[in-house]
Amino acid sequence: MKHDFWHERWEKQEIGFHLNDTNPALTSHWHTIPVDLGERVLVPLCGKSVDILWLLREGYQVVGVELSEIALDVLAESIEETFSLAVDKQQVGNLILYRAAGILLICGDWFSLTSFDTGPIDAVYDRAALVAMPEEMRADYASQLLKVSENAPQLLVTFEYDQNEMSGPPFAVDQAQVESFYADTMNIDVMADKDCLVDEPKFRERGLSALREKVLRLTPKG
Repeated sequence: MKHDFWHERWEKQEIGFHLNDTNPALTSHWHTIPVDLGERVLVPLCGKSVDILWLLREGYQVVGVELSEIALDVLAESIEETFSLAVDKQQVGNLILYRAAGILLICGDWFSLTSFDTGPIDAVYDRAALVAMPEEMRADYASQLLKVSENAPQLLVTFEYDQNEMSGPPFAVDQAQVESFYADTMNIDVMADKDCLVDEPKFRERGLSALREKVLRLTPKG
């Protein structure tokens, strides 16, 4: 998937993946992740997600990574309005960095980042990153996530549906595929598995006859 695809989606505001409210998967299951208040949570491909505002309100530091400057401009404005913070925006090499107390937003190519760019990571919240990747990119995405986060515990949200009925994103990523990426280094527990098509009319309109959402907790082995 080319960068131009996502830039065009944001420029045209074709962002059906964006939620206006905090994701229930986060509020219901984040407490099961072994991370302390004040520690740093990585949100890959964060868009302008209001989930980041929830994490900040709860008392975590947040590192968000996103390709679209449009998305991060909106998110930075939301942070400023919500928390009465001044978010500093600065070009640093190939990256655009947004900084405020306890907040780092990185605009750039996910696959080019290093742990030096993100700083230390204590936990990961992936609602819309793995499922945004076409199949040929998912293994590389997961490998990069493990590398950047140094195998930090993770709350992962995936979708399962008949890929013949709808083309992604979000793509269908079943548990077996998640295990192929992470099982060597992470314990994988199913926290929720629900039929969510009734709650997602836009996916019915795209032709889906069934849709399941899974919430998975990944914790380091050993």
